[in-house]
Amino acid sequence: MDYEGFFKQRLDELCSEGRYRAFAHLERRCGVFPRAFDHRIGREVTVWCSNDYLGMGQHPVVLDAMVQAIRALGAGSGGTRNISGNTYLHNLLEAELADLHGREAALVFTSGYVANETALSTLAQTIPGMIVVSDALNHASMIAGIRNSRAEKHIFRHNDADDLARILAGLPANRPKLVCFESVYSMDGDIAPIGTLCDVAEAFGAMTYLDEVHAVGLYGPRGGGIAERDGVSGRPTVIQGTLAKAFGVMGGYIAASAALVDYVRSHAPGFIFTTSLPPALAAGALAAIRHLKTSQAERDRHQERVARVKERLLAAGLPVMPSQSHIVPVLIGDARRCKAMSDALLERHRIYLQPINYPTVPTGTERLRITPTPLHSDADIDALVDGLAQVCGSVTLRRAA
Repeated sequence: MDYEGFFKQRLDELCSEGRYRAFAHLERRCGVFPRAFDHRIGREVTVWCSNDYLGMGQHPVVLDAMVQAIRALGAGSGGTRNISGNTYLHNLLEAELADLHGREAALVFTSGYVANETALSTLAQTIPGMIVVSDALNHASMIAGIRNSRAEKHIFRHNDADDLARILAGLPANRPKLVCFESVYSMDGDIAPIGTLCDVAEAFGAMTYLDEVHAVGLYGPRGGGIAERDGVSGRPTVIQGTLAKAFGVMGGYIAASAALVDYVRSHAPGFIFTTSLPPALAAGALAAIRHLKTSQAERDRHQERVARVKERLLAAGLPVMPSQSHIVPVLIGDARRCKAMSDALLERHRIYLQPINYPTVPTGTERLRITPTPLHSDADIDALVDGLAQVCGSVTLRRAA
């Protein structure tokens, strides 16, 4: 087989479909977020697609904590948590996360993806007879964990409690079940009816697993997510979150009962055999969580900026998809046009807004996904709306002959 030829052919196909993904050459400038320097075009740009939703990645309390930790404890963690990679900071971070979600315990992983893949594969694989029932739009990390467990699985229609009940009613009553869903879905921006889904799951004796990665830090009086905001934080069996979005650093976690967390800690290869987070990252995350537990200013400003962006985009007649959250998707519906618009925004308007296409979203629903932050100004919003309006009106594609 011509392996190199195969690789190049498949890459050429991605390019022809407009789905080839090129990394940006961005350099975030500390203290001036959402500005960054683009080394490819040699100019400063405004970033409109960062998952650092609150700008905590450059907040002084986070930076100070990380600098102090690295000078006191060094750069790396030194190994896995079980051997030499555990520090007092890791323990403090897990205690803070458990408190954030009102749980007995928490367990930190190296990323949100790893947390989902590891926790779900472990629970579904090691509990005898487990059946997993998953929302149709769950994240790739959840799908990977469920698939890797090789457990029996069923898919319920997105956010549809009646369909979930229908599926659960058809399963053997004596077998264990795990219902998995997210709170905020990151591409459409819609929000799950957490309490209702938990009601259905509990009626059939199922555990529930809630992914709050796009909600922790952003919703609830202490940043505990949609479950906290809606007064149902005690309902899901497991809450999973990330340290890399609203908290601005890196890592993932689960929060649950002490026994469940200890069970995953003791059985999950993705935890047992992975080097732990460097102490500086643990310190930064700890500082961000503590800050956002007591400060509402970032969340209030964030929601105000999101509302303003949506209002201005709709007033301009742009194809904004309905969204219940801080995610603002603009529907383009064609991969090549979406990429061309993204390129034009960068080159003509110095606006960095990456195209979202398959497999992240279904073919035909390609979009530009806008994520406002508290640090975007009115002038930034005006420039975004004007740039999008111009690009939408000018970027067209030649039809194939």
